[in-house]
Amino acid sequence: MLLDTADLQDQACSLYREVLGRGEPGLELNPRLLSALVRNGGSAVGLLEGPRLVAFAYGVHARDAHGEYHYSQSAAVAPDQQGQGLGRRLKQAQADVVRGLGVRTMRWAYDPLLGRNAHFNLDVLGARARWYVEDFYHRPGTDRVVVEWDLLSPAEPGPVVEELLVAPGTPVRAEFGRLLGAGLVGVTCRRGEQGSSVYGFAVRSQP
Repeated sequence: MLLDTADLQDQACSLYREVLGRGEPGLELNPRLLSALVRNGGSAVGLLEGPRLVAFAYGVHARDAHGEYHYSQSAAVAPDQQGQGLGRRLKQAQADVVRGLGVRTMRWAYDPLLGRNAHFNLDVLGARARWYVEDFYHRPGTDRVVVEWDLLSPAEPGPVVEELLVAPGTPVRAEFGRLLGAGLVGVTCRRGEQGSSVYGFAVRSQP
């Protein structure tokens, strides 16, 4: 459902602080921003359990040299509701809103060292890892992989042609840059040993 009331927007901001803010300065969410997104081609969607908001996501309409897309800035699920499939339902609800706006592609960014997030994005949703951006938030330690999700006609990934082992504390910038720069896309991520993850890359099916 859309976050189109003051109560829902206030609940979303509270949930954001609980799940993502962690008291860090600068990591706040303004309810007026959510209202503006709902009214101006963005997205602000949530899932309810009774009157309680248990998950939400928001994003903005965008365009670059690769075309038009919707950028999903953030998503949050209440700690006591995680692991119950709400993340997938939330992304699908956001995708429904985006398709209703006439946009066929979504993007978002995630930390490449978080294998669980990578698996959700690539294997569960079927998004494709397209770009590796160093210091995504213009601060050290914020490298991100940007994925692209075709909402209308997603193609089945081709066979995995290269794999990349990502272990805690291991630099990954150069390898991600090499693989994605060679016309490959990340299509899968499985759990490795001792906290590592193994990414699988396939040939990109279209520019």
